[in-house]
Amino acid sequence: MKLTLDTIARCTSGYTKKKRDESVEHYLKRLTHLYLEDRGIDEIGDDLALCRNLTVLYLYDNKLPKVPNLTYNHNITHLYLQNNQICRVENLTPLRKLTKLYLGGNCITVVEGLDKLDALQELHIEHQDLPPGEKILFDPRSLVNLSKTLQVLNVSGNNLDSITDLLCLRDLTQFSASDNHLTDMKELSHLLSAWRYLWRLDLQGNPLCHKSKYRDRLIVMATNLEVLDGKEITETSRQFIKNWQASKDERKRKNELALLHKNTDLGSLGEKDLPPVSIQRHASIPGYIMPGLPRKQFEAVLARSNTLTSSAPPGLRGDKKVSAPRLKNTYGTTVQPRPNTGHLHKKMSSVTMGTDFSAGDSMSVQPVHLPINM
Repeated sequence: MKLTLDTIARCTSGYTKKKRDESVEHYLKRLTHLYLEDRGIDEIGDDLALCRNLTVLYLYDNKLPKVPNLTYNHNITHLYLQNNQICRVENLTPLRKLTKLYLGGNCITVVEGLDKLDALQELHIEHQDLPPGEKILFDPRSLVNLSKTLQVLNVSGNNLDSITDLLCLRDLTQFSASDNHLTDMKELSHLLSAWRYLWRLDLQGNPLCHKSKYRDRLIVMATNLEVLDGKEITETSRQFIKNWQASKDERKRKNELALLHKNTDLGSLGEKDLPPVSIQRHASIPGYIMPGLPRKQFEAVLARSNTLTSSAPPGLRGDKKVSAPRLKNTYGTTVQPRPNTGHLHKKMSSVTMGTDFSAGDSMSVQPVHLPINM
């Protein structure tokens, strides 16, 4: 259906009825509000240009394929275009007085064409009919311009998994991003710290809503928040959550301080501060003694043996190795026989109490502890 003068004349409020002797052109110039919603309109002709003083235009729930040309309607402050078939944001540059723009329920994939709207305070672009797997995008130039004036933003149901691009919108007071794919609480915390004037927030239907202490954490993050997910935040609950968070932070601070002091003490410990190392000295070490002899008698025998060895010929004192055949004793082990050299053999035989190693006899020994002066 194409918009006509007759349709325009019939879609006004009761306060601006046409007078009997008034011309249509004069009547259209007086119009400030035009109610053209749900009329099946798919085309806007040039007749709308006659409404020069139009401030509020309702065109939602129609079949418009694009934003109409509103070059001559530069006084419009409220424009309602939701639930049409619009695929691109355009033809809005002449509307320098526009403060509220409603574009929800269309097919818009990129938020653009808003870089000349210096008075826009509200932007509603929720639930766009997007291609599968795609999300709505934001033109940086439009965002920079909107950061000067925008206070209300609705981007619900647009497959968003991140809203970092909206950080520059520091004057936001109301933000709705429900039914998206937001999961990052750290990202949200960063945004809320920048949006200091935000008092209304709606994030229902996002995965992050299922995180532990979701509501409490958001109340702590956004100190000016009054309504969260459609529920009012009472002053009592806010104070309780703040006290709980303060107590938690204090415990964490004390634990970190104690750990820091412990590490500092260990780091400043010098070599002179180290505890002394005690070395246990043994009074004796294991030795050997012949069986059946008292300790004193064995020591006397050992002294006599050392005396005889020192007076022996050089070949027998260890200056030169003397090889001899190894013999088996009665126990089946082999021993090195001592050389049989005259009177020395007789004396050593008396020392060893008649034991003749050359005959294959053996002498067994047992351990003894000899004192050592340290």
